[in-house]
Amino acid sequence: MTSSEATTSFYPIGTPGKPWGPEERALWRSRQRRQRSHRDDVVAAVDRLRGHFDVQTYGEVESGDGRLPLLAVRSRGWGSDLPVVLVTGGVHGYETSGVHGALQFLAQDAAAFSDRVNLLVVPCVSPWAYERVQRWNHDAVDPNRSFREPSPAPESAALMRLVAPFKGRFIAHIDLHETTDSDESEFRPAKAARDGEAFEPGTIPDGFYLVDDTENPQPGFQQAIIDEVSRVTHIAPADTAGGIIGSPMVAPGVIRYPLRELGLCASITGARYTTTTEVYPDSPRATPSQCNLAQTAAVRAAIGFALASWGG
Repeated sequence: MTSSEATTSFYPIGTPGKPWGPEERALWRSRQRRQRSHRDDVVAAVDRLRGHFDVQTYGEVESGDGRLPLLAVRSRGWGSDLPVVLVTGGVHGYETSGVHGALQFLAQDAAAFSDRVNLLVVPCVSPWAYERVQRWNHDAVDPNRSFREPSPAPESAALMRLVAPFKGRFIAHIDLHETTDSDESEFRPAKAARDGEAFEPGTIPDGFYLVDDTENPQPGFQQAIIDEVSRVTHIAPADTAGGIIGSPMVAPGVIRYPLRELGLCASITGARYTTTTEVYPDSPRATPSQCNLAQTAAVRAAIGFALASWGG
């Protein structure tokens, strides 16, 4: 397990103990540089899927020099008698395997479920952050703490509008994430500075893990995913306190959060089966390809378990 070193210097934006205002947020935004292309990496990949899926532009968000489309990929021949599964990636744009794992699932695995489930896949919820390898959106807001009404993040609000017509039909939602070394070196220090709080270093778990819902625990569902992913990459062990990122480990590689209370993406469908995946791409024991495969394995296992329980 990788430990962060104590950080004694304050994040270089803002005043210690004072939350950011508009000027600090604007300064933070001015320091973000476009490092990759949503059009080349995501839009082009989605375009290649149009022969087999329906594609919906469900909104747009600020890009700094224009607007970026929010894209959803849907099963062709949407069946009114079939349940719905939501797969989301890129809620945090810097979590690369969430985006590319969702796209890889569509290209390689989705056809196996075409006659049993309606798939709704949103590969990149936060395209501005994807291009800048960032956690937050254009306004220094974390989309994955913003799935509530009214939402402070346009990315989150748009996704909630997209899924609203299908409430009651979802059987599963798999939200694809990563936990990276940069969480400790950049994103948690930035959050502390933004909120006027002291930064307290933590640890980054080495391996794959899942976040279940405290209010709707589904241990069998989580275990099915862990079993499948363990064939691809290693599962994160508990830390010295018996937990993962400050939460008790309730089963190998599984912790729980109160999803709705925290405004997390996995709370938005009301599905019985929900999970948030967390891959560790900085591990010396994992490659980018393995991280993508871990995400696709998680989606396959989740859909298979949900369909077996539903009877499809």
